[in-house]
Amino acid sequence: MTRKFAYVGTRTTERRGHGNGIYVYRVLGDHLWSLEQTVRAVNPGFLALNEGHQVLYAASGDHDYLTTYKIGDNGHLEELGRIPSGGINPAHITLDPSGRWLLAVNHSSGSLVAFPVAADGSLGPESSRLDFIGEPGPHRTDQTGSKPHHIAFSPDGRWFVVPDKGLDLVHLCHLDPLDGRLSLSDSLRSTSMSGPRHAVFGNNSTIYVLNELSNTVACYRRDHEADQWSLVQLLPTMPDTDTRDSRAAEILLTSDGEKVLATNRSGAGDHTPGGPQPDTMACFSVQTDGTLRSDGHISTAGIRPRFAMQDSNGQILVANEKSDQIIGLRHSDPLASPNVIANVPSPVCVVLASD
Repeated sequence: MTRKFAYVGTRTTERRGHGNGIYVYRVLGDHLWSLEQTVRAVNPGFLALNEGHQVLYAASGDHDYLTTYKIGDNGHLEELGRIPSGGINPAHITLDPSGRWLLAVNHSSGSLVAFPVAADGSLGPESSRLDFIGEPGPHRTDQTGSKPHHIAFSPDGRWFVVPDKGLDLVHLCHLDPLDGRLSLSDSLRSTSMSGPRHAVFGNNSTIYVLNELSNTVACYRRDHEADQWSLVQLLPTMPDTDTRDSRAAEILLTSDGEKVLATNRSGAGDHTPGGPQPDTMACFSVQTDGTLRSDGHISTAGIRPRFAMQDSNGQILVANEKSDQIIGLRHSDPLASPNVIANVPSPVCVVLASD
């Protein structure tokens, strides 16, 4: 029988965080997780698994290092080592499609760094880095320089994008799978003070970018003949009736490719409590030409949903950072009651593994 485990990264020190590190749960069903282990760690703000689910990587947000863990037969974690992230505040990490390289973006120092992955899953010293430069956006506190926040590979795995919240740009990048060399091919301009945060691909010709500061989803389309990208659509993520300050957080494409979902976090930034009403998730349908149609909003049943993902059963898992819960939602049934999957302090990331 296949066993499944959930790993939840939490905020531990900054921005009123009160988690204790990485929480390891045994998944007993769609709505039932059992806590197995708590691994002390400082701000494991983003997690990534290798393809075989034998190794877990953690980025220590607001600090400057990455940690590698071996996953045991019982799902428990054992630290293999840690290395410098090549900058400050690694906000996102991911493995390239070959599994030979781990990429990290350092949000507070404006860099993208590649690390070789050894046979045992441990990370070697950085092989290549890109330092993003450019004219910062006009936001006086959030756009003081380059602030890359995410890495999203194209469906064919040949290139990837890096949304840059500080420069109002979406960088188009390439990784040489042989030597780990990074290169920048172009940067797409977003609207002023939009703050590109996360991105997903519809296909090799469509990119959906979530803008944190303007609470919008931007649709970029590629003209293959001219080999150029253009912004073709910009849609709000907030309900018209919700006038609270808000920062968009997460965007995902459902596994059937038919829906794009985006979370809204109430409050003017990470240092604000958000609420008091539950926050929302914007729902969009993907049209035949790749553009989006707004389908309204559903409640995240919590406050400040920093992270969301879809599990293998189609359930949307939402990490509500300020209300200390992992919530399970069915976007296809707005009337269905949300389920509390786990009560965990300051959750900010979830990954699922099976043996």
